[in-house]
Amino acid sequence: MQPGTSPSVYPLLRRTAAYAWRLLAVGAVVYAVFAVLGQFHEIGVAVFLGLVVTALLRPLVDLLERVMPRPLAVASSLVGSAVLALGVLVLVGEAVAGESTTLVSEFRDGVGRIEDWLSRPPFRVDVAALNIQDKVAEFIATHRSDLVSTALSNARRLVSILTTVALGLFCSVFFLQSGHRQWTWVIEQLPTSVRAHVTLGGRAAWRSFTGYTRGIVLVAATNAILVGVALALLGVPLAVPLALLEFAAAFVPLIGSPIALAVATVVALASQGPLVAAVVLGLIVVIGQIEGHLLHPLVMSWAVRLHPLVVAVSVVAGAIAAGVVGAVVAVPFVSVIWSVYTTLREATSAEA
Repeated sequence: MQPGTSPSVYPLLRRTAAYAWRLLAVGAVVYAVFAVLGQFHEIGVAVFLGLVVTALLRPLVDLLERVMPRPLAVASSLVGSAVLALGVLVLVGEAVAGESTTLVSEFRDGVGRIEDWLSRPPFRVDVAALNIQDKVAEFIATHRSDLVSTALSNARRLVSILTTVALGLFCSVFFLQSGHRQWTWVIEQLPTSVRAHVTLGGRAAWRSFTGYTRGIVLVAATNAILVGVALALLGVPLAVPLALLEFAAAFVPLIGSPIALAVATVVALASQGPLVAAVVLGLIVVIGQIEGHLLHPLVMSWAVRLHPLVVAVSVVAGAIAAGVVGAVVAVPFVSVIWSVYTTLREATSAEA
């Protein structure tokens, strides 16, 4: 190197450094956003819930608007959906109440059958030392105060959940009634130079979000129907509540359905024995194949173009960051970001 000249830097190293500081800046912004959202996560969940309700009910509202004013169409759609949801919950409550006594008896008999099964070859477990029923009763007696404290804590959490749901429904009323005007107002607050790109990205985001929401509801409903029919045919108690659990669990891709069916397997094992439990366990494989190779490709591919590995990593990352809520929100969040990115990249390429 000659005196007075600056040291040369390899182009690859210069390019890597340029990308590195940009990635650090983006990471800092993302961390700051999530830190702020973490302080107001109930509001974020409520807005997300409002968007989900809007994505599901907007076609119905637009259809009803042809025969009635839009405010009345919005009210009719929300009230009708609430009545339907409450009806399902009442049906589940009656099913649980009607089968509770029988289920307790069958569960006790099932525990006895499991103990007898474990005591025989090839397991040869010392059931007397195991004594499942006594240990459960002893655990409840020992941790009674902790269980009561947990129940009270969950009661307070229930109040928070109900408040979040109420705020989400309140948001959905305005999103359904005048969401397009709200979006237009947001666009008008931006500089003129970026309005076109923001509008294009917003349309892509909403298209991806609505497609995912409607698709996952269809997948979840199909899974729930398959599980409910199969459990009813096998004579497993609480088939309807377990089917509803499958419906809710399907909103967590890849891992939700197996967890719900694992619960159904435990119920089947306690009530009907190992053979029926093995059949229910086989349902995990069958429904997993149907969901992964038929439902998702047919229903979701047009809305969410993500590799299964990306979906899996997103679900796990969301669960680590925000528990169950994070696992539910992760995939639509990633799909929206990817949709906006690809749409703006294509638009930029076309302009160039």
